[in-house]
Amino acid sequence: MSQFLSRSSTPVLPRFCFAALAAGALLASPVRAEEISVTQWGQSLYGAPFAVGMDKGLFKKAGIDITGIIGSAGGGTTVRNILASATPYGEVALPAALAAAREGLDLVMVNVGTRTIAESTLVTMPNSDIKSINDLIGKKVAITSPKSSSEMIFLMVVKAKNIDAAQITRVAAGGYPPALTMLEQGAVSAAALIEPLSIIRKDRYRTVLAAKDVLPPMTTSVGITTRDFAKANPDKLRAIIAGRRAAVEAIYANPAETAAILQKMWNFDPAIAKEAVNNMIGPKMWSLGDFNLAELERTADGLRLIGELKESVDWNKLVDQSFLPKDLQRKL
Repeated sequence: MSQFLSRSSTPVLPRFCFAALAAGALLASPVRAEEISVTQWGQSLYGAPFAVGMDKGLFKKAGIDITGIIGSAGGGTTVRNILASATPYGEVALPAALAAAREGLDLVMVNVGTRTIAESTLVTMPNSDIKSINDLIGKKVAITSPKSSSEMIFLMVVKAKNIDAAQITRVAAGGYPPALTMLEQGAVSAAALIEPLSIIRKDRYRTVLAAKDVLPPMTTSVGITTRDFAKANPDKLRAIIAGRRAAVEAIYANPAETAAILQKMWNFDPAIAKEAVNNMIGPKMWSLGDFNLAELERTADGLRLIGELKESVDWNKLVDQSFLPKDLQRKL
């Protein structure tokens, strides 16, 4: 549910991850190059562990040579990319994974990717009289689109603040830049915003509320694959998950190095890359891969608020933890 821009990209909306080879087999034969899918590749910090893992050779060390990433704007596009790939593993937004399961696609979640909405904020103009979210009662707020992550997070914040959502009018702007244009023109009193736009334009707006100050951690992206692939390639999945875990540990150990890698691989502006990575270190954006029932359910509750989910979720049917290291396996 986050988006990050390179200097040549525009904001898009979010979504997907995999495995391992036995040590003896690695010594006996070369590792075959693999290509996987990652939502918002090169635009969002979702995929930072894959950038770091490839740059530092961590996937090769784990037993799989990931040489290419198929990027997408997220959602169903990422799911389709995964299904069409020779190595059908990818990291996708949790809402997209749940939507695919509801459509009857035989997919399984094998690891957690990201677990925070810390990049989401609500902003207003510097001279505005809006000081808190309560000041928005009776006024208009710009979101990107109906049933989007921006609307979901806004409704979750409003609920947490015990405000009737009907008291604040939501206006669909069609994207984050158009929402900011509406704010500057006075058509709305506040607008939903995410990094890195919030970093790039931080001198132009004032933050009313940061979602991380109100909402606890929640699962935002997961690694998925097909059940057939998981059954036939368990070692490959374990290698992907192990390489990604090592990359996440490297990110937390050396954020400055991570920012330099993103600058190089994704053409991020150096200052923006550094600030964006540092902002996600505290909230622990990147999971080592383990599933947390409370964090899964928080996202499901948010999807119910926007009408994207009505029924309860049987997580044990959708999740297969057998590819995770034993220390990361949890009871759901």
